[in-house]
Amino acid sequence: MYEVTRLENGLTVLTAAMPHMASVSVGIWVGVGGRHEPARWNGISHFIEHMMFKGTRRRNAAQISQAVEGVGGYLNAFTDEEHTCFYARAQRERLPGLLDVLLDMFLESQFEPEEISKERDVIKDEIAMYQDQPAEQVHDLLNALQFPRHPLGRPVIGTPRTLNTMYRRDFFNYVESNYVTGATVITAAGNVNHQDLVKLVRRRSRSFRPGERPSYEAAPVRARGPSLRLTHKDTEQTNLSLGIRTCSRHDPRRFALRLLNVVLGENMSSRLFQVVREQHGLTYNINSSTSFWDDCGDLVISAGLATDELSRTLKLIRRELHQLTEAAPTRAEFNRARDYVLGQHELQLENTENHMMLLGEHWLGYGRVPDAAEITAQLSAVKPADLCRVARDFFRPEHFSLALVSPRKRATDLAKFLTN
Repeated sequence: MYEVTRLENGLTVLTAAMPHMASVSVGIWVGVGGRHEPARWNGISHFIEHMMFKGTRRRNAAQISQAVEGVGGYLNAFTDEEHTCFYARAQRERLPGLLDVLLDMFLESQFEPEEISKERDVIKDEIAMYQDQPAEQVHDLLNALQFPRHPLGRPVIGTPRTLNTMYRRDFFNYVESNYVTGATVITAAGNVNHQDLVKLVRRRSRSFRPGERPSYEAAPVRARGPSLRLTHKDTEQTNLSLGIRTCSRHDPRRFALRLLNVVLGENMSSRLFQVVREQHGLTYNINSSTSFWDDCGDLVISAGLATDELSRTLKLIRRELHQLTEAAPTRAEFNRARDYVLGQHELQLENTENHMMLLGEHWLGYGRVPDAAEITAQLSAVKPADLCRVARDFFRPEHFSLALVSPRKRATDLAKFLTN
C-alpha cells in the first residue's frame, strides 16, 4: 500500500502509489505544533507556517504561489497541536516542481522583518475573525477549560499579546531547534514513483538540519471536570461545547470510542441529531467529534441553539450519554456505525490529497501506516458491548467540561447537568 525510505540523516520519505490517478499530492510534515511551544511563544508554529509563504532566497511571495498555481496546482499548509504540514497538488508530471517549491519554503525562508510585521497584523485579523464567530470561540474556551495552564489549552493561532513578542531571531531559533530530520516526513500519494521521489529529496537532504523529534509537556493525567465556563456575548443564540476527556491515540479503546462517537453524534443518523434536532427541533446543527493526541484525547459535543432552550438541550444530551452507559447499541445500529467508518475511510483513499495526509498523520503518530485490511480487522474486533464499556469509562462527571458563548450572564443553574 505504501513504500518508505529513511535517509542516512534521519529524513523519512513515504509514498502511496495510485497509478490510475492523473494527479499527485506531496507534503512536507514536521512533528511540531502548538503543544510544543513555550507559553511566551504561543502561536509561533502557526506564525512560521504563514511566514514560509512570504519569501525565500529564490522566490518572493508572489513567485511562490505562481510556481504552483501557474501550472494548475494547489498550495496550502496547516498547523495543529502536534503537526505542521506544507503541501501541494498538481498533475503528476509537475511533482519535481511542486517539491522544489515546498523544499524552498521549508529550507530557505528568509523571515524578513517587514513581512513579519505585515503578517503579524494579518494573523491578528484572523484571531479577530474567529472571535467574531461564537461557534469557533467556544472551542477555544473549552480547550482552556480542559487543559488549564497547559499548551493544549492555548489557541494554536496564538494571541495578540504573544504575537507581539515574536521577532525574526525567534523564528530562526525555533526552526533550527524543531524543524529537524528526526521530526520531518515527506509524503506523496498519487501517480508517483517512490524511488524517483527519494532521488529528488536526496539531492536536497544535506540542507536539512539534523536532530531528534522535540519533546512536549505531558497532558494532565486527571481530568479537571466537572467544570463550566460562560462567556457573555450579545448573540442571537447560545453556542455550547461539551468536552469529555478520553484516551490517547495509542489506547486500544480508541476503536470502540470511534464507533461510539458515530452512534452518538457524528452524522445525521446519530442519536443526538435524531433526538435533539429531528424529534425536538431544538437546534439546526448538533454533532460530536473525537480528537486523539499522543497522550490524551477528547470527545466534544457542539451545538448552536436558542438560549431559552439551553437547559432542555443539555438535559437531552445527558440523557443520551447516560443511556449509552446503560445499554449497548443494537446490532443494527452498531453495524451502521462500523460500516460508516469503514466507508468514510475508503472514500478518503480515493483522493490523493487525503491519502497523502493519512501517510503523514499515521507515520508521525504511530511510526507506521496500517493497510485497509488491518483497519477493517481492528474495527471488526469491536463488539456492541465494548461501546457500552468505553461509555462507562469516559462518560463520567469528572471528565466533563462545558463552555458556553451566550447572551446569558449566569450559568450557575447549568452545573447540575454536569453532575447528575
